Amino acid sequence: MKDLKIGLTGHPVSSGSKESVTGKSFDVIIIGGGPAGLTSAIYATRENLSTLLLEKISCGGLPATTDIIENYPGFPEGIKGMELVQKFKEQAKRFGVNITEYKEVKQVSSEGNSLLVETSDNTYHTPAVIVGSGSIPKKLNIPGEKEFMGKGVSYCAICDGPLFKDMDIAVIGCGNSGLQEGEFLLNHVKNITFIEYLPYMTGARILQEKLQKNEKAEFLLNHALTGVNGGDFVESVTVKDRNSGEEKEIAVSGVFIYAGFLPNTGFLESSVKLDDAGYIITDEDMKTSVPGIFGAGDVRSKNIRQIDTACADGTIAAISARNYINELKS
Repeated sequence: MKDLKIGLTGHPVSSGSKESVTGKSFDVIIIGGGPAGLTSAIYATRENLSTLLLEKISCGGLPATTDIIENYPGFPEGIKGMELVQKFKEQAKRFGVNITEYKEVKQVSSEGNSLLVETSDNTYHTPAVIVGSGSIPKKLNIPGEKEFMGKGVSYCAICDGPLFKDMDIAVIGCGNSGLQEGEFLLNHVKNITFIEYLPYMTGARILQEKLQKNEKAEFLLNHALTGVNGGDFVESVTVKDRNSGEEKEIAVSGVFIYAGFLPNTGFLESSVKLDDAGYIITDEDMKTSVPGIFGAGDVRSKNIRQIDTACADGTIAAISARNYINELKS
């Protein structure tokens, strides 16, 4: 059995593990650097909890890939997604959060009253974990999608939109993501064909009305994308009318896919309870099925996923984590 020493929170820390970036134990470890994770970090450190935030890429989450955000309170003229999340990050750092980017969590498990957060090169011990790992774009798994990824198929308008200047493209999906990203793409491309599987658009009415007035946008509702075609790069897409069954080919140089999202919960499958879609099930205090583990933001099983609701989740999760730690000490 390994010798144990007591960490800052009074919980055992294995002397045989690499504990953290600073050689100390942490009161709270937050997984994910999007709005939920960064908000949790701000509140946790303000509660005088030593806090480590682990992000597998760079902080920002999905908002960082959005051009203009118009529905986050406090910015009447809107704000660029990257700018907004950078403000979140700077605020978290000002309060003393230890932020480690490009550090992917492989597993979260329990060891007595302590939780183990494992990455490729460290095992961290902590009494409380807040999971704000967000979601990733869902793939359609249709012919040509994988083959032309990076060769005309994209899931990020800000990343790749300028590459398609004065070209014809297709945007798949008319939810908020598809319409918002399409609005940005219209600044660069010649024409966009919006393709929506449902017979109606689900994005915000204000976005629908704005795009329908744009002469560079056309809409194919109740159509399914069935294939992406080309040689070295994308040259066309094949779509199917869901009423008539008729298929047709549309010449495009790029395909931007916004068909929903999948939760980043692969590292939790053997620990907390997930719903059928893989999202974390929590109560209103963000508590999961495992004591000490809390869920927040888009990774949580819920109906509404917005930046402000992610921030609200992060706030609640941090306060719940504080209460949980205090209960362990009492």
